[in-house]
Amino acid sequence: MESAHAHRKDEHLALAEAEYRRHQPVSSLEQVRLIHQSLPDLKISDVSTAIRNENFNFTTPFYIEAMTGGSIRTGRINQQLAEAAKETGLAMAVGSQSVALKDKDAIESFTIARDTNPDGFIMANIGAGHSAQSAQQVVDMIGANALEVHVNVAQEVVMPEGDENFLWFDNIIEIIQTVSVPVLIKEVGFGMDATTIKKLYENGAEYVNIGGRSGTNFAVIENRRYRDKEFNYDFLYDWGQTTAESLLEAQSLQQKPIIFATGGIQNPLDVLKAQVLGAKAVGVAGHFLHTTLQDGTTGLINEITNWQQQLRKLYALVGARSANDLTKVPYVLSPELQNYKDQRQL
Repeated sequence: MESAHAHRKDEHLALAEAEYRRHQPVSSLEQVRLIHQSLPDLKISDVSTAIRNENFNFTTPFYIEAMTGGSIRTGRINQQLAEAAKETGLAMAVGSQSVALKDKDAIESFTIARDTNPDGFIMANIGAGHSAQSAQQVVDMIGANALEVHVNVAQEVVMPEGDENFLWFDNIIEIIQTVSVPVLIKEVGFGMDATTIKKLYENGAEYVNIGGRSGTNFAVIENRRYRDKEFNYDFLYDWGQTTAESLLEAQSLQQKPIIFATGGIQNPLDVLKAQVLGAKAVGVAGHFLHTTLQDGTTGLINEITNWQQQLRKLYALVGARSANDLTKVPYVLSPELQNYKDQRQL
C-alpha cells in the first residue's frame, strides 16, 4: 500500500488535470502584443533558438517544468516526460523530491527520469525549507544537472498540513553555496516582485524562476483537496503576480539574476513573449501534462516538435536570428498591464 505522501501526489496530479480541463488557462502574456516586422531580412534557416549559458546550454529555450513524482502513477508520468525529453532534446525537471527523503518507496518514481534519459539535462527539485544536505541528496538521487529550490508560501498557507515556518532564506543561501550543481530558485505559481528577486541576487542566487500566476494554481488545488475543512481559501485564487507582471518586476532591475519563467505557458508565442520580456528559458508544466494524459508520450513528442519548429518561425517573424535579438523586439502592453507597471513604478 502506498503512503499518505504518495496519495497526496496522486491527488495533486488529478486535481491539476481537472482544473486544466474545467478552466482552460489563459496566459497572462496575452496582455503583451509584439510588433510585427514586415521586412525581417533573414532566412528561417539562419535562426537558432538555442540558449547559451555556462550552466544551462539548451538547444530549445523551453523545457518540461517540474510536475510530479512520489507515487507509482506519477512515476509513470515522469517516465513518459523523460521519454519525450530524450526524443526531442528538451531539458526537464522532476517534481518535489521531499517525499523521497521520507519514503524510500518513492525514490524510483524520480530515478525513472534518469534511467529513461541517461544523457539528458534533468533538474532535481526540493523545497526551500530543507537543508543543504537534503538538497545534495536529491541531486545525487537522480544525477541531476541542476537543482530547483521551490518557494511555495501561498501553497503551504492553504494546506491544513502545510509548513508554518517560513524562515527559509538562510537555507537557500547555504544550498546555493554548497550544492554541487547550479541552483535555480523557483516560485510555484504566485509570482515574484522586484524586491524578492533583488534580495536573492544580492545573496548569491544566479538563477531565479519567477513562476507567475496564470498556470497551475496550488491555492486552488490544495483548497479542493479539503472541501470539508474548517477554513476555505477560495478568496486566494487570484493571489500573487502573474507571469507577465513578474517579468516586468524583474525587467525593472538593473542588476539581477538570469531569469527563467513559467506559469500558464500555452503555446510557442507565449514562450517568445516571455523571452522578449527578459526570460532566458521558459518552463511548461500544465499544458504538457494535459497533452501527456490526453495523447500519451507520442502526442507529447509531436506537440514539443511542433513547438520547436513554430518557435523558429516566430523568431523570424520578429526579425530575431537568436535569443540575443529578442530584447530589441518592440511590444505594447494592455491597459491593465501598463497600469500595473505604472502603479508599481517599474
